[in-house]
Amino acid sequence: MFTIGDFARHGRVSVRMLRHYDAVGLLRPAHVDPSSGYRHYRAAQFARLHRVIALKDLGFTLDQVRAILDEDVSTEELRGMLRLRRAELESAAAEAASRMARVEARLRTIESEGTMPSEDVVVTPLPPVRVAELTAVAASFEPQEIGPVLGPLFGELCRRLDAAGITPAGPGLARYEEEPGEDTITVRAGIPVAGDAGDLPTAEVPGVPLAATIIHHGPMDGVLPTAHALARWIDAHGYRPVGLAREVSLDCPDDPAAWVTELQQPVVAV
Repeated sequence: MFTIGDFARHGRVSVRMLRHYDAVGLLRPAHVDPSSGYRHYRAAQFARLHRVIALKDLGFTLDQVRAILDEDVSTEELRGMLRLRRAELESAAAEAASRMARVEARLRTIESEGTMPSEDVVVTPLPPVRVAELTAVAASFEPQEIGPVLGPLFGELCRRLDAAGITPAGPGLARYEEEPGEDTITVRAGIPVAGDAGDLPTAEVPGVPLAATIIHHGPMDGVLPTAHALARWIDAHGYRPVGLAREVSLDCPDDPAAWVTELQQPVVAV
């Protein structure tokens, strides 16, 4: 058998933690010397210790850990529970990272208040374009609501175009429509097509006489500073926005940090 110190050392935990697990009935020593009170553990108890630590590290409370282990779940059941919990934590971590990106974008916007964009803003007409298009509804225009809707739309659109053997005639085009009297936004994901679009719905995106355009680099979670820079430029140069901006995906590699997106805001001179 192992002394509590040896068991803690081999199990990569602290003696204090083992004493606590003993106190709450989670991991009792195999033997306690009646005269000295020294605790001793058997090697077979490492299996329960590893389960306790794994469940605890995945966010389960000690009461939940005890209930799980006392039900004598099988290794396969435990593996399934751990995988599910891991997926939940990964999702939470991804949401936390996305939230941090949005906070950073807000901070950059605050820091750039009162300054003109260093990026070039180009005022240009936008030609009409025919697109294969899929639509869905987002809860609001906030990036965290738009992204989870727009991404799958483009993924499905690309999959169906590829299955039909249709080559896109240009980069992806995202458009948005406000619902009258509602907070929801209709999201339109389109890819230009030159001819037949198979069974995909198509739309004729009208041309625009004038649009102020700016290039955004990086993920769309961080688009706010670029969008606000464009809005300040429009206001400072005697234009008024007309409708919602469009987004053209000029380059979308696997790494979102390398994305290149052109924001196109239709405008009129005032």
